[in-house]
Amino acid sequence: MTNAADLSPARRIGALVFLLTGYFFYAWSWNTVDILRPYIQADLGLSLTQSGSLYTVQAIGAILGAVVMGQVADKIGRRNALIISMVGFGSMLLSALLVHDYAALIGQRVLMGFFLGSMYPIAVGIYSGLFARSMRGLIAGFVLGTYNLAVSALGFLSAAAFREGLDWRLLLWAGMVPVILAGFALVVVPDDRKIRPFDADPGGPTTAQATVPIAELFQAGVARQTLLLALMSGLNFFAYQAFTGWASTYLRTERGIPDTVVGDVLGWQFIGAAVGGLAWGWVSDRLGRRSGATGFVLAAAIVPIYLFAPLPVAVLEATGFVYGVMLSASAIWGPWLSELYPPHLRSTAASIYNWGRVISMMAPLITAPMAEVLGLAPVMCLASVSFLLAAVIWFRLPETVKHSRA
Repeated sequence: MTNAADLSPARRIGALVFLLTGYFFYAWSWNTVDILRPYIQADLGLSLTQSGSLYTVQAIGAILGAVVMGQVADKIGRRNALIISMVGFGSMLLSALLVHDYAALIGQRVLMGFFLGSMYPIAVGIYSGLFARSMRGLIAGFVLGTYNLAVSALGFLSAAAFREGLDWRLLLWAGMVPVILAGFALVVVPDDRKIRPFDADPGGPTTAQATVPIAELFQAGVARQTLLLALMSGLNFFAYQAFTGWASTYLRTERGIPDTVVGDVLGWQFIGAAVGGLAWGWVSDRLGRRSGATGFVLAAAIVPIYLFAPLPVAVLEATGFVYGVMLSASAIWGPWLSELYPPHLRSTAASIYNWGRVISMMAPLITAPMAEVLGLAPVMCLASVSFLLAAVIWFRLPETVKHSRA
């Protein structure tokens, strides 16, 4: 069996570049539920509550996908699971072109969510096995940076489409790319079943041994940790959905910003998140994985400024940029989750990240009715509360990188 450390840098970097490419289109696909929400709502004649429920049903699919495919990846190999995931979410994004009513839209979002939810634990399992612990935070920053660049591109292109009078559905054709690329994983990505990953016990297993790998996350000594991680993730997702999920609708309806500008305002937020992912990844490799909790505290402080200060568009874009930098502190959760559990459970452990959607999937169903009474801005401030609670939990969980590594 080959050790990951014995693979050439070119081989490992090539696999990472392929993974980042797939991740770009995963992020693009996922965020159509937020960036394109007001346009889907208008095109299909949906109510505010109906449009908000799309995130909920997509999140339900993502939870199922993370739990099921995270374990499948640890059993059949993460490279094989990656192929299934890319073909799945790409096909489902394309299927949105055929959706013309609310019922069909719900079904399409559940199925797409299943394959999207599997992408994060699979990606974490692959890059955590190919690179040393001292590099994983920075790599996680590149992964999250790719995610946010994709969302930024979606925002900018949606604004451009409206400026040019184009149909927003053209943005759904991006689903063709992951479907076509998926087969190349067999050539570019090493077979993790035949490679002993970094940090692995030389005599230990390289794939999950339990019939149900998730059961190992609830064994004595780690069950409390697992539940706290899931709660922390849920608070993060709730905060994200309460603020970012409604941002395009807030800018369009309450701030009166035209469609041609909304995408640009949101685009700067995600550019900030892309930059922040690299910064927090670098910091976490030197000061530890818990250092990112500070970012959540600062994000909580920025939310009410964004919503209530009478900022001109240029300053609003700059504030969104800084918020994005702080939001991306969660970039380091991927390697952190994989380091808190044995290497043969890396994808199963990373799937905890998506378990939090059990909490966050309720966000639109809670915030939408409240927003219809109170307005969007006060309700979006719930994000600050969630960020602060998540930061408290984060500070109390174990560290996996010592300061001596600096």
